[in-house]
Amino acid sequence: MAVAGALVLAGCGGDDEGTASGGGGGAAGDGGTTSIRVGAIPIVDVAPLYLGIEEGIFSDAGLEVEPFLAQGGAAIVPAVVNGEAQFGFSNITSLLQAEARGVPLTLVAPGPGATGDPAEDFAGVIVPADSPVQSAADLAGLRVAINSINNISETVVRESVRQAGGDPSGIEFVEIPFPDMVAAVSSGQVDAAFAVEPFATLGESQGLRVVSSPYTETDDDLSVAGYFTSDQYAAENPDVVEAFADAMVEAQQYAQDNPDAVREVLGTYTQIPAEVAQQLTLPTFQTELNRESIERLLELGEQDGIIEGEVDLEAIYAETD
Repeated sequence: MAVAGALVLAGCGGDDEGTASGGGGGAAGDGGTTSIRVGAIPIVDVAPLYLGIEEGIFSDAGLEVEPFLAQGGAAIVPAVVNGEAQFGFSNITSLLQAEARGVPLTLVAPGPGATGDPAEDFAGVIVPADSPVQSAADLAGLRVAINSINNISETVVRESVRQAGGDPSGIEFVEIPFPDMVAAVSSGQVDAAFAVEPFATLGESQGLRVVSSPYTETDDDLSVAGYFTSDQYAAENPDVVEAFADAMVEAQQYAQDNPDAVREVLGTYTQIPAEVAQQLTLPTFQTELNRESIERLLELGEQDGIIEGEVDLEAIYAETD
């Protein structure tokens, strides 16, 4: 069941006069322009962020967006908490972990979701052409690359192995950035890698095979990631956060409606060849979060010891009518 209505801020106070610490004049909505930094990862998932800049969606909302790229949430979360950035992109599991540790973050806008088609999802487990691995079950006991230990990648790979009848307990997960995964698999550094687009298609173009689609195999309407801010920033700058959230949803819808634009914008923040960009599988660019799938990620994370501590989903996000 998708979350109904717009996301509101669990940590927001009633101060309607807050201004952005990101500089750049007045708050969004008062006729000025607010400058904000947004942490992102160089993968297809964040194409709507760049399209929102190109298409003037953010500027129309009174926002000047400066993205900065990192390899994962491990670098983005501290930047947002410390005020070096106002918003960030993160997988859902990492946000649940942050809540369990008492890190004051609030989820404000949706990101990519699973396609629902295991034969055509935007992320998959890649192996060499001559690998004996034929399904997720065969990953048991092997070295599998993921972009960050103890994040959503580990959760869904473990679950896909279980669903295929295998035992994930013996998998050795190896942390390797997405852009380096194809080389790591091809060279034998690891037996397999869970790669998102555009790197899954890049791997296939170099002779690798996709043997599993863990996102869709975990939940065919999985909410994979989203955009967040700190509770402090949300409380002090509610108008800016609302403007960003609304603009981000509009950008997500634009990306969903304009796949060619998504493929084109990839070249502005990744080094993926244009021919690969034309072939890759795009995610569902969600405009609502699937709460049931988030609860599923929480359950799996707790089961596998990836999430430790109490998690209050209402402290991360809330629903409106």
